[in-house]
Amino acid sequence: MSGAKGHHEVSGVEQVTPYAGQESGKTEQVRQMFDSIAPAYDFMNRAMTLGLDMWWRWLAVKRLKRLRPSRILDVATGTGDFALQLYRSLHPCRILGIDLSQGMLDEARRKVKEKGLEQDITFAQDDCMALHLDDESVDAVTVAFGVRNFEHLQQGYLEMARVLRPGGMLCVLELSTPTNRVIRWFYDLYALHVIPWMGSLKSGDKRAYRYLPESIARVPQGEDMLQLMRNSGLRDAQFKSMTLGVCTIYTAYK
Repeated sequence: MSGAKGHHEVSGVEQVTPYAGQESGKTEQVRQMFDSIAPAYDFMNRAMTLGLDMWWRWLAVKRLKRLRPSRILDVATGTGDFALQLYRSLHPCRILGIDLSQGMLDEARRKVKEKGLEQDITFAQDDCMALHLDDESVDAVTVAFGVRNFEHLQQGYLEMARVLRPGGMLCVLELSTPTNRVIRWFYDLYALHVIPWMGSLKSGDKRAYRYLPESIARVPQGEDMLQLMRNSGLRDAQFKSMTLGVCTIYTAYK
């Protein structure tokens, strides 16, 4: 990791872990959590967001169209939904999806194989704190619903900026908390009670789906997230709030 150490400050979300009380660090707990829920992940994503996650990804992909990226790195790729959407819309030469969880990557590879796209979309187990990629080696870096799982947010942003070529774009899609008080009341009811109940029924891991709303509540949002991008040497950082504030797109250029 070049130049990251000594720059990061601990944000609230970095202290939120899936399995509080375990001695292992956040990175290892996140890996364990996603291995545990990988088979149920896609179903829960659709159910929890009422299918809006696909719409949000599509809006994020639109931001990249003018750039016409040839090489894309999809960080925290999960089960590969965003990588597939990027390929369908942008037809880049190469997409590399990385994730901590082997269980999630197994699901992603299965989907890509079904569509015969193994030559175009590849996956690797990697950690955004120390990416196994050369400096300035990709045209775009994308992250969908993943930055709140980083053990050190600023370090993750510095690494993503390192591998971006000059003029390349970072596009981050992340869940956020509504600011309207009435909407927030309904949101909290759903996020703090309904989602953990659904998650425990489908995946058997109730703790994982308690971590979700806790991490969303603590992740930097709006201008605070843009400042992390600027601190990483990125420019023209902007955000757009969507669906009554429950999801936000953040973009910046190198």
